[in-house]
Amino acid sequence: MTVPTNRKSFVRLEAAVLDQARDLGINVTAVAEAALRRAVAEASRQAKLTDNVAVAAAQSDWQARTGHPLAEIMIGPGAVSRT
Repeated sequence: MTVPTNRKSFVRLEAAVLDQARDLGINVTAVAEAALRRAVAEASRQAKLTDNVAVAAAQSDWQARTGHPLAEIMIGPGAVSRT
């Protein structure tokens, strides 16, 4: 099992907000880490969607040029015929 490694980081925060958070007992580090995890997950999701769009476009382009690889055996809408 791998133990997560923590690393120190420097973040500038508005003093009044930081003071209020501390007065309310909010763990600023935990909140910042949770927000960063969400931001990383969302950025990763967006990057995958962008990659998938490029792959889908390339596949669609290839299929438009060469035809569907299973066209001869497809059944249903868009099928050539089953022979």
